[in-house]
Amino acid sequence: MDYAFDGQQAVDKALQSSFGYYDMIFMDIHMPKLTGYQAARQIRCSKRLDLQEVPIVAVTANAFADDIEAARLAGMNGHLTKPINIGQLIKILKTMFR
Repeated sequence: MDYAFDGQQAVDKALQSSFGYYDMIFMDIHMPKLTGYQAARQIRCSKRLDLQEVPIVAVTANAFADDIEAARLAGMNGHLTKPINIGQLIKILKTMFR
């Protein structure tokens, strides 16, 4: 498990990690320096195949359809609302790791 305290640190940690290090990234949308959307786009734009394919899940209190679409457009694979519902989390995990 790894933590980042802002969006830029999330990108830096992902890009500096060893190939295949991350199985999944939970990305808070409202972070300083870079938003979760910006961080996800930068991770997806990297030349590393593992980072282009690793599941990224948005974590946010914003639960409207346009928020879910914004996460998808940023390259995220899922959307988890706060407060986190364990059933929703399990459903996302099952979807990502079939």
